[in-house]
Amino acid sequence: MKNNYRIRGTTQEIQQAAQKLRKNLTPAEARLWEALRNKQLEGLRFRCQHPVGNFILDFYCPSCKLVVEVDGQIHDRQTDYDDARTVKLAEYGYKVLRFTNEQVMNDLPKVLAEIRRVALSPPQPPNSGYGVHTS
Repeated sequence: MKNNYRIRGTTQEIQQAAQKLRKNLTPAEARLWEALRNKQLEGLRFRCQHPVGNFILDFYCPSCKLVVEVDGQIHDRQTDYDDARTVKLAEYGYKVLRFTNEQVMNDLPKVLAEIRRVALSPPQPPNSGYGVHTS
């Protein structure tokens, strides 16, 4: 009998959706992924469109539990959802950084500097409200 348990509490549907998103990155996500992939940033390994529970994280670095989200215009209309999601991820012990598409496309060095700063900062105590909006 096959075990239906999924890593990180995801479902098969969430994992399939993540695979689809990986193949269809937005231009901003693709640009950031080119800068993060293959341990190019301080030797940190990032995952792209990584499923965790009911969420799909744009980028995730397991060694420092850092989530990086790239937000398009739709996020302007769903700030309450995004804030609740950030709180839930912080409860899991994740640090969350959010950047707009424009920030990634127009000032990638600054985006990478902020990711580097947060990734290399000392760990914070649990439930410290770590959710950083950079827009």
